[in-house]
Amino acid sequence: MVVSKSSNILEVRDLRTHFYSPEGIVKAVDGITFHVESGEVLGLVGESGSGKSVSALSILRLVPDPPGKIVSGEVYFQGRDLLRIPVSEMRKIRGPGIGIIFQEPMTSLTPVLSIGRQLRESLELHFSMTKRQALSRAQELLEMVGIPDGASRLNAYPHQLSGGQRQRVMIAIAFSCQPKLLIADEATTALDVTIQSQILELIVDLTEQFGTSVIMITHNLGVVARYADRVGVMYAGKIREMGSGIDIFHRTKHPYTAGLLNSVPRLDMPMDQHLMPIRGDIPNLQKLPPGCAFQDRCDLVTAKCNEDDPLLTEVGSDHESACWEHERVMPISRGAVR
Repeated sequence: MVVSKSSNILEVRDLRTHFYSPEGIVKAVDGITFHVESGEVLGLVGESGSGKSVSALSILRLVPDPPGKIVSGEVYFQGRDLLRIPVSEMRKIRGPGIGIIFQEPMTSLTPVLSIGRQLRESLELHFSMTKRQALSRAQELLEMVGIPDGASRLNAYPHQLSGGQRQRVMIAIAFSCQPKLLIADEATTALDVTIQSQILELIVDLTEQFGTSVIMITHNLGVVARYADRVGVMYAGKIREMGSGIDIFHRTKHPYTAGLLNSVPRLDMPMDQHLMPIRGDIPNLQKLPPGCAFQDRCDLVTAKCNEDDPLLTEVGSDHESACWEHERVMPISRGAVR
């Protein structure tokens, strides 16, 4: 097994994950490359269907097979290629190495098992705790994530908790083994705005406490503006722009990124000003046109865009864009996204 000598906690290189159906091949992840530094928060944004969640599942080798398959690429975590190690070794990495918070706790938690049973499972598996030790630690975890009276909650089932409480249980499970890397996949999607803020602050506090790196997957540009150190913008299975928060929000170099930013309502927007949504829909991933996948929705499209798909190229210091016309992209004239 080849070992990466990089100091990055995670390196994803040319990762491709496809889904096979009678209608054709869906290239859900189509050659993405990125890294996560120790202690860093990396945001991944994009519309539904852009490949964000499949990227997360691919890193953890949780893509359902069939119909999905990781067809190529490398995923180095702390120097080891996760796509080349045995399944038994991968199970040891899920939890203590990489934890994940799924976007819908009601479908992620097992409805027929108590909260205590689901919390102690990973503790017993990875730390060889006894049932009593695991239950005691589970109670501490519930209190750590802000669920009062943890002892009685251990006997509750998911349907007996509110949405916010279920998400806190998911966070407790994710942090139970103190992972080196946390993937938060739309962790606040199903929650109201007030609870969303509480959950995000909780995640950030815990990652700082445990020194955990984070991949934060979200539709919410305000979230990545506030919490992410770097941001990757995904569209049709590929990363179209990657850079710091300042680069993405104030030195935008891809028309898709600019379209996302123009679609966000702002408190400082004049009453008579309308939002500028991106026209059209994400293309059918089974029948992508030649050239750039964004061409049918782009105002800067040229003949070259219809012929060749641009690769990520450097457009600034640690700032990359996959656009032939990146110099024509107008920066968004606004303050920070809120």
